[in-house]
Amino acid sequence: MNSSSVTIVSTKEETKRFVNFIYSFYEGEEHWVPPLRMDQKKLINTDKNPFFENAEIALFLAEKDGKDVGRIAAIVDHRFNEFHGTKTGHFGFFECINDQHTANLLFRVASDWLKDKGMTKVLGPASPSMMDTIGVLIEGYDKDPYILMPYNYPYYDELILNSGFSKEMDMYAYIVDTESVAVERMEMAKKIVKRRIPDLEIRPINLNDMDSEIKIVREIFNQAWKDNWGFIPLSEKEFEAAGKDLKMIIDTDFAHVAEVKGEPIGFSIGLPNINEILKTMNGRLFPFGIFKLLWGKRKLKSLRTALMGVIPKYQGKGVDALLHQRSIKNGLENEGKTISELSWILETNTEMIRVAERIGGKLDKTYRMYSKEL
Repeated sequence: MNSSSVTIVSTKEETKRFVNFIYSFYEGEEHWVPPLRMDQKKLINTDKNPFFENAEIALFLAEKDGKDVGRIAAIVDHRFNEFHGTKTGHFGFFECINDQHTANLLFRVASDWLKDKGMTKVLGPASPSMMDTIGVLIEGYDKDPYILMPYNYPYYDELILNSGFSKEMDMYAYIVDTESVAVERMEMAKKIVKRRIPDLEIRPINLNDMDSEIKIVREIFNQAWKDNWGFIPLSEKEFEAAGKDLKMIIDTDFAHVAEVKGEPIGFSIGLPNINEILKTMNGRLFPFGIFKLLWGKRKLKSLRTALMGVIPKYQGKGVDALLHQRSIKNGLENEGKTISELSWILETNTEMIRVAERIGGKLDKTYRMYSKEL
């Protein structure tokens, strides 16, 4: 039996194989949701993804007996290292058959590439950045992932740990549904917060003025998250690109800005869980997928609160709970949305875990980040 070999991706044909690998690899896997192929291509396109204005990437494919059996990317995010004062490289887009030898090879070539770039530590998975899809699913394989959350085979944790990595951080996804939501408690919390901050108002994001809304969200985000593990301040271009991608699916019932006397102090963005539709599209938007997506959006039952931030001055005062409350209330009243996922929440973020539990959230899935000294 031939053992695996790994090559660096250098041609268009190999790039195509790198992108397409997951579609055959997970075929027939009940809970895997095929991401859009065009999005996957764009993520690794160094000309089109603004992330690469400050980052470098190398892609690798593993082959065995003439067949692709795994892939990995090695990434250097210069802004991450400037911000944290580190020499940390990342690995991303890791997929592999259940074979330790193949996994070891993939991690070795990625690590060697990062070492050549002067990195002293590797952290991952981040595909490609810490603000994209990150982590490996380690609990909750019996359910579909929500929008922009990863799914993988259960043996990944073992493959990664046996390749010399150790756990760096766990991240949680909480579920709030019509059964578990603590409506009365949320109403009480709302009154308490309003007493504390009488001038607090919550308004929907204005989709007709996305430019200034993106600016507001970026400023709050960069302040609110600056002390969080793994954070890097996002550039204007990165935020604009994300805004453009999400504009098609953002629903103003679930995207809000909190203001005090007209000054923005917090925001929350809930995304309709289009994975419910993507599941049936095999990653293809054309020829008819786009209609499926637009038509199906109205019937979605679930939602993911993906991004939330409150500026430091107002943290710990319940503003985040109020933002959650507004989205959940709108979901129950108008949209028939019966489930909301709050993700991801760092295991060290006790404040957010408390908020999730107080509004009736139940821990649903756990994701893990790994690291290794080079």
